[in-house]
Amino acid sequence: MAERAPGGVPALPAGLLYLLRRLGQLVPTVLTVSLIAFVLIRLSGDPAALLLTPEATEAERRAFHDAHGLDRSLPVQYLVFLRNLVRGDLGTSFWQHEPALRVVLSRFPATLLLSATAIAIVIVLGLAVGVLAAVFRGTALDLCVMVGVGLGQSIATFWLGLMLILVFAVFIPLFPPSGYGSPAQLVLPALTLAAYYVAVTTRLTRSGMLEILNQDFIRTARAKGLTERVTVLRHGLRNALIPITTVLGLQIGELLAGAVVTETVFAWPGVGTLVLDAITRRDYPVVQATIILIALVYAVVNLGVDLLYGVLDPRVRT
Repeated sequence: MAERAPGGVPALPAGLLYLLRRLGQLVPTVLTVSLIAFVLIRLSGDPAALLLTPEATEAERRAFHDAHGLDRSLPVQYLVFLRNLVRGDLGTSFWQHEPALRVVLSRFPATLLLSATAIAIVIVLGLAVGVLAAVFRGTALDLCVMVGVGLGQSIATFWLGLMLILVFAVFIPLFPPSGYGSPAQLVLPALTLAAYYVAVTTRLTRSGMLEILNQDFIRTARAKGLTERVTVLRHGLRNALIPITTVLGLQIGELLAGAVVTETVFAWPGVGTLVLDAITRRDYPVVQATIILIALVYAVVNLGVDLLYGVLDPRVRT
């Protein structure tokens, strides 16, 4: 029988309560992010100075402020922004004169494609190379992997992107240097975006696997006659995945937020280049819509990672 709360009302399952509690945490997260974005973008200056001609009169400037609600005090502007946010209205772009949310969503698929490809590269290469380095600890392979990890964490993203363009688009013309629409145009920006996170995941996987492979249950699995591949992958890697999953979950949010440099280098028409242009033009609604949307994706990904813990380790469910 289902447990009942005081008063005879059936109690909600623990898993559902946990999910509702985590969803409730999205509200203060979005409010905090919206407040920070609201304040910081307004510190950049008056958009009328950029969007109106230098010959604009003071009356035209006041009309611009009045049309966009910029003549009110900042607290009042923020309250109006929150009221509209609840209704799903994130304002109208000062520059493109379209709903800000529509402008951002039109660019979001390109960023999601780039980020998803980079994440796939991170998972495949990071886990595979990290496991190999742990299994062959102390060998030349392990040394090469650790040198590569050091370089991957040290090289600046923009420099790596320029070098990849120089080598694989100019000297050896295998891939186009920019553009969007074909798989070939995705290769260089995805590798550039993934490089740092591959290095981080490889290092974390290696250290986690080294710790797990020295545990008693691994020796027991080997004593039972299990093959080394089954022992390492089924028993070793699965137990090392929880901290790795945590880092991967954080990296997904960082990939979305950190794609600005990569998209700029490769002229990728995603959210990164959009928000950069919006900041330059002081397009308040587009900047706010972009930051809030990325914050929501980041929070949902973290929630998914927490739920995945229960799949990887049943002890977490309790």
